[in-house]
Amino acid sequence: MNDLELMTLPGWKQRDMVVGGEVSSRELVEASFRRIKAMDGQLHAFLTLDPNGARKAADAADAAVAASSDPAGELGPFHGVPISIKDLELTKGLRTTLGCKVYEEWIPDYDSAVVERVRASGAIIVGKTQTPEFGNAAESYNKVGPATNNPWNVDRTAGGSSGGAGASIAAGMVSIATGTDGGGSVRIPCAWNGIFGMKGTLGRIPRFGGVSNPAPNQTSSTGPMTRYVKDTAVMMEALSGHDVRDTSSLRLPAPDLLSTIDDGVKGMKIGWSISLGLSPVEADIEQSVHDSALAFKELGADVSEAPLTLEIPPFSYWWDVWTGNQVAMYGDLVDSNRDDLMPYTVAMNEAGRLLSAADYARALKHADVLRSQLADYFEKYDLLILPTTAVSAYEHQTPPTEIAGQKSETVAGISYGAIPTTMAFNISWNPAASMPVGFDVDGMPIGLQVVGDLRDEATVLQACAAYEQAQPWAHTMPPVS
Repeated sequence: MNDLELMTLPGWKQRDMVVGGEVSSRELVEASFRRIKAMDGQLHAFLTLDPNGARKAADAADAAVAASSDPAGELGPFHGVPISIKDLELTKGLRTTLGCKVYEEWIPDYDSAVVERVRASGAIIVGKTQTPEFGNAAESYNKVGPATNNPWNVDRTAGGSSGGAGASIAAGMVSIATGTDGGGSVRIPCAWNGIFGMKGTLGRIPRFGGVSNPAPNQTSSTGPMTRYVKDTAVMMEALSGHDVRDTSSLRLPAPDLLSTIDDGVKGMKIGWSISLGLSPVEADIEQSVHDSALAFKELGADVSEAPLTLEIPPFSYWWDVWTGNQVAMYGDLVDSNRDDLMPYTVAMNEAGRLLSAADYARALKHADVLRSQLADYFEKYDLLILPTTAVSAYEHQTPPTEIAGQKSETVAGISYGAIPTTMAFNISWNPAASMPVGFDVDGMPIGLQVVGDLRDEATVLQACAAYEQAQPWAHTMPPVS
């Protein structure tokens, strides 16, 4: 089996091969680094690599297999499997830049909560992936390293803010990665890189570790990014569960996501929408929604157009909450290190400083109304499907000014028209996944967003797994792979 074949296997399969003695963790790690050496000069997915640490951890993983009387039963769900970590997660002893020039040489002395759980799963960290500064853009570029290129067309963006993670999987450098999602930052790069990923219900995966000043977490989640649906389910289980250090962490045990993942969609009630009335959508993306709705219907689901229109665009109040919280978290850094920061971070903080307390309160009220609307919807429907983005990946830092003949605006580096719906489910807290469902006329991937009721990640993953089985996507590789 060659390096590409190894690195595009499911992570759970790689783990089974390691604990079963078919391949060593060290062999997987070496294959990953060879892939990175061959691909990343074109893609810039990684900011920092850890060859020494990864090899040491892989050797320890192999020793644990040899020492165990029941490695399949005793060792973690990703034992010995290479993984990339988005550079917003703190890694003890390994450079963590947060995509920010101020922290370009920072080496933390502790792990984030997510990295603690990644290590507990047995996964081997090969490196840290590119991100916009503090995750503050829908493209992955900053003052620390080169912008991440899309492996389907290197002249185009890989998305953000987990663009490096998306490219690392799509090009076959690793099979699994962590991302974070505060407004679409897992789902957008999954859509634009042709891979699978999910943000869970807010608080499902705890968030702890960073440099920001305290602020309420009303939007952001860590999310698995993978080539296969089952890998996301396995990682979601491994990363979930209450952590007392995160006050927004759900006081629930990790969910059981695997027992129903192969149960199909027969009898599910699924509503589809082109954009919830929020934005025009490229014609081939609109067609992909119709095709996907038909595919779910053929699999046995009850599928109909969703009776749901969001009259107040969620971007408007998501933006007020996001920028208000930016001032709380990073306002002091803007004052002390403005010249070192990216223009989009400065612009977000300046926007937040213009908000009144009443503006912020109204935004929270609009979010409450959205949650009520969606609660009503999910009393009648199991899932909502719609495009992940309104456009496919575009050339670097040139978001569309027009979509389907209508003007599209860009605010502080975020092209609202290109990504009109993702942030709705950050501010509503619902679980949402993006899965590949085809390609546009230029051969760029299209993602379908699959949204579930609060705390119901299992149904989202069950439906996505059924679609994946009927219309598999993992075998399709980009030109840079």
